Amino acid sequence: MRLLNCQIMDAELIAVSGPLLGTRFALGQEELCIGRGPSCDIRLTERDAAWHHCVVLPDGDGYRILDRHTGSGTYVNGMRVNEHYLETGDQISICETILAYREGPVDLAADSPQHMMVRACSLIFLFRAFAQAQTGPHRARLETQILRLIADIVPCEDGAVLLGRTVEDLRLAAVESAPRLQLDPLIGCIRREGVAQTGDGMTLALGLYVAGELAGVLAARFADPEASVLPEHRDTLSAIATLAAAALEGVRDMERLRTENDLLRERLEPIETGIVGDSPATRKLLELVARVSPRDTSVLILGESGVGKELVARALHQQSPRAGRPFVAINCAALTETLLESELFGHEKGSFTGAVAQKKGKLEVGEGGTVFLDEVGEMSPTLQAKLLRVLQQREFERVGGTRTLKLDVRLLAATNRDLGAEARRGAFREDLYHRLNVVAIRVPPLRDRVGDIPALARHFLERASARCGRRVTGFSPEAERYLTSYAWPGNIRELENAIERAVVLGQSEVVVPEDLPETVLDAAPAADAGGALQASVSEIKRQVILNAWREAGGDHNRAAELLKIHPNSLRRLIRTMNLREVL
Repeated sequence: MRLLNCQIMDAELIAVSGPLLGTRFALGQEELCIGRGPSCDIRLTERDAAWHHCVVLPDGDGYRILDRHTGSGTYVNGMRVNEHYLETGDQISICETILAYREGPVDLAADSPQHMMVRACSLIFLFRAFAQAQTGPHRARLETQILRLIADIVPCEDGAVLLGRTVEDLRLAAVESAPRLQLDPLIGCIRREGVAQTGDGMTLALGLYVAGELAGVLAARFADPEASVLPEHRDTLSAIATLAAAALEGVRDMERLRTENDLLRERLEPIETGIVGDSPATRKLLELVARVSPRDTSVLILGESGVGKELVARALHQQSPRAGRPFVAINCAALTETLLESELFGHEKGSFTGAVAQKKGKLEVGEGGTVFLDEVGEMSPTLQAKLLRVLQQREFERVGGTRTLKLDVRLLAATNRDLGAEARRGAFREDLYHRLNVVAIRVPPLRDRVGDIPALARHFLERASARCGRRVTGFSPEAERYLTSYAWPGNIRELENAIERAVVLGQSEVVVPEDLPETVLDAAPAADAGGALQASVSEIKRQVILNAWREAGGDHNRAAELLKIHPNSLRRLIRTMNLREVL
């Protein structure tokens, strides 16, 4: 490993984020290997990094980076690359490690302008990453790196970076992540002055403003001997706060542009609902979805299990004004009452055993968008009462919390039960039923959409063929007749599973009856095709099987080998062609 401590060579990589933060690596005339392997020049500690992740090679007057075909990938300036010619300022991201590429000599004295510039660039990047971080541990690591860099510039002993759009959010963040600094009285003054200072421990707190609105707080605590130069430290921290605010503003601008880009793309591209079929029942369903989607009202989606109720919910969201916001789905039947309450409303740290950190619930995550409650009929009476309050008041509280949060979501619910009957006999709250049942959409079962079965089967065949890596082009006429004759009690979900099974077990480029599940073959015998040709084909197939059976002496495996088919396929042929009595 080649570290620089005094004078940087013509080109170098500088770790600006991650476990190697602040380390510099000189680039020379030999390739530089990056990865977890012990022989690598830059050794990474992240477990997702490959043993030999990538290499930096001399190329003419510069350098290029080559990815070693790794799963987690190598990114340059946010774009995944296989090969890239490096330019000054490029940032190479590998898991949590970020390396900045720089060319040209620079003095590394701690107070040199070049060194300060490197630190400023590192701070901007770290503040940006901190604002984008979602998980608590990752954000905590970034905050530690930020404070370490700040401590290299001003002699602070402790500090914190808090983000929030209101004073209340910042106070809550201060209590949760930095109680040692006792920032609550300082945060109250920031709104008015922008800078707050206390003599107790000599703590400075500076507001971070984006577009004139408070967006966060940067705090630092100094030892008593620093009191005489505290105004100078405040000026330095103000400059750092300006960098932080610029980074936060860049993150918000990027989020806004990404949202606008998604909305424009959805407006230009045709809406793909995922609902396949052109039967009268399906056309009627799609027409109703198109009428209801623009209206910001609750919808109750009814239908048997497996008919595609979640697809209808997604279609309602995609065609609504909320399409650019989150679509959040939760299965009410898959969780216990306690877990479901936490999933819906979120919880505060320490509210129950295992609540080691604050967690946002599905309702909060879906702010501005759509929340879909599948199998809502399975919800307990206690949660039904809480959900009713949410629908009536448009506000809620996290589990273990005292702060009331406003809510702006569209609520969609689905059930395979008759909620009206459940409400009449007291098994489901009648007031909640009427709140959910503003508009009811019933999804017809597959047996009422027989005309959609061929199109659905082809759709699932394409997906299963691609997923299994096996080329299957279509269905034989006999197999298609079996599919359309079966009642499909499991609806679309059962059809999808049957097609995937046929792709996995089949041996030809078309799905034949022998590839289908026994339930389909037993319960839905193929209709008479009519015509001499079909009868002749069936008779020839029958004679071929009988001849192979006789030649094999009644041995299933030997007969299947002669026919060049799997023994299971032979057994299905014997059953479907009524050959058991003959054999």
